[in-house]
Amino acid sequence: MTGHDAPDAGSWLLRRRYWGLGGLWSWGAATIAALIVIPILSVLVLAFNPTENIWPHLLATTLPRYLANTAILTIGTAFLAASMGAGAAWLITMYRFPGAWLLEWLLFLPLAIPAYVGAYALVDFLDYSGPVQGALREAMGWSSARDYWFFPVRSRAAAIAVLAAALYPYVYMLARAAYREQSAGCYEVARALGAGPLARFWRVGLPLARPAIAAGAAIVMMETVSDFGVVDYIGVQTLTTGIFTVWLEMGNPGGAAQIACVILGIVLILVVLEKTARRNSRYYQSARQSRPVVRISLRGARAWLATVLCAIPVGIGFFLPVTVIALHAVDSPSAWISAGLARALLNTLFVGGAAAALTVTGALFMIYGVRLSGRRLPRLLLPVTTLGYAAPGAVLAVGILIPVAALDHRIADAWLALTGHDPGLLLTGTAAAIVLAYVVRFFAVAQGATDTAFGRVSPALPLAARSLGRTPGKTLREIYLPLMRSSVGTALLLVFVDCVKELPATLLLRPFNYDTLATRVYEKASLENLAEAAPAALVVIAVGLVAVALLARANLRRPEH
Repeated sequence: MTGHDAPDAGSWLLRRRYWGLGGLWSWGAATIAALIVIPILSVLVLAFNPTENIWPHLLATTLPRYLANTAILTIGTAFLAASMGAGAAWLITMYRFPGAWLLEWLLFLPLAIPAYVGAYALVDFLDYSGPVQGALREAMGWSSARDYWFFPVRSRAAAIAVLAAALYPYVYMLARAAYREQSAGCYEVARALGAGPLARFWRVGLPLARPAIAAGAAIVMMETVSDFGVVDYIGVQTLTTGIFTVWLEMGNPGGAAQIACVILGIVLILVVLEKTARRNSRYYQSARQSRPVVRISLRGARAWLATVLCAIPVGIGFFLPVTVIALHAVDSPSAWISAGLARALLNTLFVGGAAAALTVTGALFMIYGVRLSGRRLPRLLLPVTTLGYAAPGAVLAVGILIPVAALDHRIADAWLALTGHDPGLLLTGTAAAIVLAYVVRFFAVAQGATDTAFGRVSPALPLAARSLGRTPGKTLREIYLPLMRSSVGTALLLVFVDCVKELPATLLLRPFNYDTLATRVYEKASLENLAEAAPAALVVIAVGLVAVALLARANLRRPEH
């Protein structure tokens, strides 16, 4: 062996050891990706291999109604949410008026309200026994519903209003960012050519922000397609309610999987539209530094009109639900000490905390494994894991419960054969299936946060650690995690908040007599017992407000004028 051979052999062994470890991380990342994708593949397998094919029956009877209602709700909600979000973003970005600085923050608040809570509050407020119709009867001397006409509260129009009021912040965030990125020169030229405020909005602002508004509207449409709580309470039959009907009432999981496939197809189309809109959301400016838009001060009636227009979405989407729910909670103080509420809170903390910890841990492992190995397969699988977030909770429940139940029975049978003791259903008989659904559903949230955090760490630091003999695991623990502590904590919180609010997957996968805060709100409200539902609803809202505060702080970075 020559003097040159020894270093070459040593470096070869070092590379072999490094790539071997990288291969382990790579295979681990691929395994996590497979676990996320399996429920969606399970839906496809069940749909194409049903035990009883009721697809022709669905096509001839209920499916057209489900599709029509879903389409009307989706398009109507997207149009109304886009109008409110883009309009409010334009006023906040371009003008100064009374309360603008406060409304800029308040317009985020409806994200803290689950849409189904907004539906319970709106129906309670406007229904025959509610304060609005009660005040009308007292003022006009009417004695019954036959004496006057009032628009139907439980209708598609009401569902559209509730969903739009809850979801418009998605459009508001993206549209506001797009308006702020535009140059003041565009509007100065338009004003010099005689364009008034409305003309500047229609001919300059809206075309430039159209990709961002379209991306926000696509997100709103995906959330509308996946909604269950609002449409179920108001009584609108959609594809999501069809899953519950076909599965739970007709006892046909294959038919439910077929409807779930229709929803998946719609969602995938919307995902493509949203990605396309984001890809086209570019703003080309001159080489010179562009001047930011300077807000114009409004005065008199116009100023107060702008204040009212921006306050209406916040009032309907946040303050009305909170007020109605809070009044019910105050009127029934005994509901706060209910044993059912305490159990639901503990169950929520357990499943939400476990799911958040597993989701963020899995995302850290996967992102690190992909970065470490540099291999093509894990990198190709990385975008696939975001499909869980696009898939509605009811769809994931179909894809999880059937195969997990079959596995559960096999495990129980094998254990019984080996030990003579029946262990029961270890997965579907406990909260394990709910936790798995949450992990699959919200893996994209943790993945996005951790991927961004990894990108902010200088590559020189882990390279130096590995050159000093640190293994990939020690590099992750000693270099990455201390620098990413804040981002990891934010990811844990965001996933936990989403788990607290999730309703359809929890309803379908929970064991018997196992309530979370979301299912307790749903069950009590379905029985028209808002007094018992109010405390749990307020806790859910309070948890949501924490996430909204983080979101608003990240998005509201005021430019210097």
